[in-house]
Amino acid sequence: MSGMNQTGIPPVLVTGATGRVGRVVVDQLLDAGVPVRALTHRSAAAATLPAKVEVFTGDLTVPESLDPAMNGAGAVFLVWTAPPQTAAAVVGRLAAHVRRVVFLSSPHQTPHPLFQQPNPMAVLHADIERLIAATGLESTIIRPGMFASNSLAWWAPAIRAGEVVRWPHGAAESAPVDDRDIAAVAARTLYQGGYVGGDYVLTGPESLTQAAQVDILGDAVGRRIAFEEMTPDEFRSLGESTMPSSVVDMLLAGWKAAVGQPAYITTAVADILGTAPRTFRQWAADHATAFSFGSPP
Repeated sequence: MSGMNQTGIPPVLVTGATGRVGRVVVDQLLDAGVPVRALTHRSAAAATLPAKVEVFTGDLTVPESLDPAMNGAGAVFLVWTAPPQTAAAVVGRLAAHVRRVVFLSSPHQTPHPLFQQPNPMAVLHADIERLIAATGLESTIIRPGMFASNSLAWWAPAIRAGEVVRWPHGAAESAPVDDRDIAAVAARTLYQGGYVGGDYVLTGPESLTQAAQVDILGDAVGRRIAFEEMTPDEFRSLGESTMPSSVVDMLLAGWKAAVGQPAYITTAVADILGTAPRTFRQWAADHATAFSFGSPP
């Protein structure tokens, strides 16, 4: 019978399967005995996935390329990594093939200044949520706040090189959430009942300034890391090479608004997993090698 296997559980299709959340969702589902399909752009990506995963090559910008992967699947973990133009067509195809979708969104509706800055990503996420709601699909929306793993891109290069960390709005507070907790919540809501219609903002357990986060990384690597305030204009000129200006603007506006405001914190991770979310200190300890002298980028 198509889409079934010896367990009798229909497979879950994971989009963004080699990304920082999707890759862990794959492992979590396999650990729970759920058959997994992975959607990747390039068949070469299959090499980084466990052998038990059924790999499909497809592209969100070519909606019909997704049909083979969706056919016979029970649920889809949707991570939108493409321009917005094909969103309606992809969600329409999703609804034609599967009953259930878990969408990785953002906390754009959250009444906290960090998340209230206008940005194109929030507009895209809101549009996809509306499209999903209009189909009648069984859906769950998960909204991670700041990812703990952002610090790998933001601060690891300077820390590895033994340099000062220069960054804007060091006093801005956030509650970084561990990618593993985001993935565990996603997996749980994909294979367990009881989460249909759920909408969850996922955060870490504590509010920390950006400067405090750098201090914690210093503890993890066993040396003090100096933190120096950078002006927003300096950040803008540095950021231009690595991210779209809309993202730079969003980050600067969010951080500026978050100075002196405790971060928005929810209990969603603990409520769903039954275990406390990992602290940033735990994340830092587990990723210390990535910040250590001379480790590869």
